[in-house]
Amino acid sequence: GQDEGPSMEEPLPTLPETVHDRADAGRGTAAPSRAALLAPLEDVPAPARQRLARSLPLSRSRAEAVPRRSLLTWTGHLAATLAILWSLAFHVSEVRGSSMAPTILDSDRIMVDEVSHRVWPVEAGAVVVHRYPHDPSVRYVKRVIGVAGDEILLEQGHVWRNGALVEEAYLAGFGVDPHARVHTVVQPGHLFVLGDNRPRSSDSRDFGQVPVELIVGTVRATLWPLEHACWTL
Repeated sequence: GQDEGPSMEEPLPTLPETVHDRADAGRGTAAPSRAALLAPLEDVPAPARQRLARSLPLSRSRAEAVPRRSLLTWTGHLAATLAILWSLAFHVSEVRGSSMAPTILDSDRIMVDEVSHRVWPVEAGAVVVHRYPHDPSVRYVKRVIGVAGDEILLEQGHVWRNGALVEEAYLAGFGVDPHARVHTVVQPGHLFVLGDNRPRSSDSRDFGQVPVELIVGTVRATLWPLEHACWTL
């Protein structure tokens, strides 16, 4: 047999003269669609017709679909990233016991922020989850009454911090313990914590000051039950 010569591609057909130039379309004449451009070329061989179709600009609807898909992809990635960060920073815990009543009740679901206390120091008044100093496998929920350097006086059901009476509206008269008396200065790297339900709470009056490395996180909200849900404690 004879060797076949090199294959030659068929030249692209010339578009009909009735097709408007793109510059004309920019001056107010509507640009024709791809289908309109290819309609007069139905008799052109398929390979040449396909190459011509690829050389034509996308229609407006298809051109806009590309950035729209990119936006949806970017939004999906952002949502996934936020979900991962949320799962790393927060967790939901169920409370057992009434030592923090009336602020947090037995069986309440609370949202715990496990990141912020690693960046900023915990402030007095914050509600925290901490590990029990005598058994770190046990977790307590308490309110921070004093931070390092604070002088704390607990007497006649009231708390004084650095000589100033602490207004504890969150107690709502529920957790006052007129019999407890404590006078201490909070050590460096420690916190003095109390439960809001003072008569029924085991806290720094019993197990002493809590090292800051035992803090698990800060309670940001009560999520459940809905009638008790709140974002600020």
